[in-house]
Amino acid sequence: MDVENLQRKDLEYIWHPCSQMKDYEELPPIVIESGKGVMLYDIEGKDYIDVVSSWWCNLLGHRNEILNQRLIDQLENIEHVIFSNFTHRPAIELCERLAKHLPKGLKKFNFSDNGSAAIECALKMSFQYHYQTGNKHKKKFMCLSDGYHGETIGALSVGSLDLYAKMYNPILIDTIRIEAPDCYRCPYGKDRDSCSVECFEKAEQAFKEHGDETCSIIVEPILQGAAGMKIYPAEYLSKLRKLCDEYDVLLIADEIATGFGRTGKFFAVDNAGISPDIMAISKGLTGGYMPMAITITTDEIYNAFYAEYNDQKAFMHSHTYSGNSLGCSVALGVLDILENDKTIEKAQVTAEYLHRRFCEEFLNHKNVGEIRHVGLINAIELVEDKGTKKGFDSELRVGYQIYKRALEYGLVLRPLGNVLYFNPPLIINEAEIDLAIERMKKAVGDILEF
Repeated sequence: MDVENLQRKDLEYIWHPCSQMKDYEELPPIVIESGKGVMLYDIEGKDYIDVVSSWWCNLLGHRNEILNQRLIDQLENIEHVIFSNFTHRPAIELCERLAKHLPKGLKKFNFSDNGSAAIECALKMSFQYHYQTGNKHKKKFMCLSDGYHGETIGALSVGSLDLYAKMYNPILIDTIRIEAPDCYRCPYGKDRDSCSVECFEKAEQAFKEHGDETCSIIVEPILQGAAGMKIYPAEYLSKLRKLCDEYDVLLIADEIATGFGRTGKFFAVDNAGISPDIMAISKGLTGGYMPMAITITTDEIYNAFYAEYNDQKAFMHSHTYSGNSLGCSVALGVLDILENDKTIEKAQVTAEYLHRRFCEEFLNHKNVGEIRHVGLINAIELVEDKGTKKGFDSELRVGYQIYKRALEYGLVLRPLGNVLYFNPPLIINEAEIDLAIERMKKAVGDILEF
């Protein structure tokens, strides 16, 4: 079947995620045939550099031989088994090995099959913990403005991006929102060098007013991804950890997008040297191969659920594909590579090169307001006026226009509004970076002249 027929059939049947399908009349879906490393290849043989890691999940490149073999080997044994009263070697080994990389105190693993589900698990767990330890009045959740934690109802309730949540406000849980750090447009007039995290007073005020009724606060550590790759100081997390302890509020770290080396550390909270009470992981967990997520917590929280059956304290939360053996096996392959090849350490060297190249090519562009970076992640915020930091009118869809042009040049950008970013697999090399930046520069130049 030729590409046009495949595209026609796709549009006849498929409702693509996070898309206005009318756009597909102008830009039909690209039919991908294969991939290798950071490259994707469509059915006609054209290559695309996947610098967004296929929505941030492809950690170690497409068609990785070690991960492929892990899946093949596991298929010879068992593909999946009910995880209630049953277990298997890959799940046990995965938890044992992950525990060595986790912040201190995180020891108990609850499996699910996607990031939003892991967040729902964390929220329910935090509420039930307080309910069963004599704090029935703690029923509220706190979150940061511009946060994103998934698209199920609970996850949307603790997110604050109107793009995803506004439509559903009438059915969302009422939560307490704290104004998040905005280092590019700092309301205190500080820059990153002079910052003393003055904005943390917003959190202090919220805890003063609502701490007694709050069961947990959820944050994306260091990096608010969907908000436009907004990066905030590690000190904010350190202060938040202390505040949570003071008010007996559980700290939930959403490491779904930031875990497994994305910020230069194994987990983003490691940048602040703190340990959350609950952590949610997914995406890079399986290298982008299998849908799997884990909510990890402490013995103290676990023990609040441990009782006689008739006490009805069990955590009655389940997913059909919890602990899927294929997902666990490929996740073990991810750990093999990260541990044996020192991939995160090597990626930090590459990250310095990537950021330098970004600055060389884009920093002086008349419409580049800021280049922000952490680990291999580099983001450009496009603005109409550098002096005032005024952004482009969203109706112009400048980022989308650049995205379309970049596809013509063989580059997958997937902008966040008018923020263009690289969040590539950790294995990207300098030659691939140079090629990706060359293609991005052409795309940007076609829409916004240099």
